[in-house]
Amino acid sequence: MAADKTLACRDCGAEFVFTAGEQEFFAQKGFSDPTRCPACRAARKMERMRQQNEAMSAPMGGSFSSRGRDRDRRGGRDDEYDYDERPRRGRW
Repeated sequence: MAADKTLACRDCGAEFVFTAGEQEFFAQKGFSDPTRCPACRAARKMERMRQQNEAMSAPMGGSFSSRGRDRDRRGGRDDEYDYDERPRRGRW
């Protein structure tokens, strides 16, 4: 069985322990030895997730606020309607 290794993080330079159990797991999965400490790996993962979330929630064009502008083009907002005037067609 392999002994624990002390590795240096390539991002922050801190030393971290790569345990014998982790080494065995990495070997079974075909992974290479880690180059970042657990804290830097977690921070990097969170940054990737944040970027993916931003990309998925980006507007695809148009917005809900355009409704007000459409009403303005049709002749004004509802609160500007003259309720004393009868419509030309309809049942009043």
